[in-house]
Amino acid sequence: MLRRHCITAALIASLMALACLPARAVYPERPIIMIVPFAAGGPADIIARILATTMSKSLGQNVIVDNRAGAGGNLGIGMVARASPDGYTLLLTSTAIAVNPGLFANLPYDPIKDFAPISELVNAPNTLFVRPDSGIMSIADLVARAKAEPDKFNYSSPGVGTKSHLTGELFKLRAGLSIQHVPYRGGGPATQALVAGTVQLGSVALAPVEPLIKSGTVRALAVTGANRWFSLPEIPTMIESGYPGFVSDTFNALFAPAGTPQEILDLLLKQAKAAMASPEAVEAAHRAGYQIIAGDPDQLTRRVVTEIQGVKELVARAGIKPEN
Repeated sequence: MLRRHCITAALIASLMALACLPARAVYPERPIIMIVPFAAGGPADIIARILATTMSKSLGQNVIVDNRAGAGGNLGIGMVARASPDGYTLLLTSTAIAVNPGLFANLPYDPIKDFAPISELVNAPNTLFVRPDSGIMSIADLVARAKAEPDKFNYSSPGVGTKSHLTGELFKLRAGLSIQHVPYRGGGPATQALVAGTVQLGSVALAPVEPLIKSGTVRALAVTGANRWFSLPEIPTMIESGYPGFVSDTFNALFAPAGTPQEILDLLLKQAKAAMASPEAVEAAHRAGYQIIAGDPDQLTRRVVTEIQGVKELVARAGIKPEN
């Protein structure tokens, strides 16, 4: 009898102790900030708003897109690296997180140590294109013409250090060309320079050029993805054009600060995958010039590590000087 009373008293004491513990908050209990390190209206911002709209509904809390442009994306990326790892500050960035380590001597973050990868959401290739009246019908034609008239050829890109610029430099190295790079402030001006005849070749992300390709205003020679693009099946890849392994695309991916609890990362991954699988997200991504990836954290880690190494090697070979 005494033993039974002792056990009962111990159970009551344990239950009372548990009752006194504070209830654990259910994530998320307040709005989530999703930092985009680029200006509103750009490709990364478009993907962020697709994701934020869907996740706000499914999580029951607002997911607020916060554009923090500056320093080629380094400003906003650095902010998330220093944020509290509690799941309430996220980063949606482009390939800049993996490209900038090769382009800047000093970064306010470590792209591997400071972030917990969640998912590569989408990606898109670049394209190499010419004027229809150029007489150039293929990459082989372009190389032959540029080698025959090296002083007359240059190419435009959206700016130094962009993935389109790096695509152009990779093409030069692989083809053995000495054509000059002419940087512009964005894909639109770079494309218009080609249309106006100021440059002979354009290297720009596919999305803004696709309508001009379809209208016949420009002629695409190749896309730089691993496969032909779903809405331009007649355009060959660089691989098909005789350049094995030539893949140069741009991704947009979701990250959290390193140290974010695993259960929160798991929930965010589940939510991101579900959001990007919705018909509305697929349609909006295609309209913005992207294909859905919705990969897992391990895949994103491999992608970032490979991209960093490849960009650093390309920057060194092309003689691009890193900024301070």
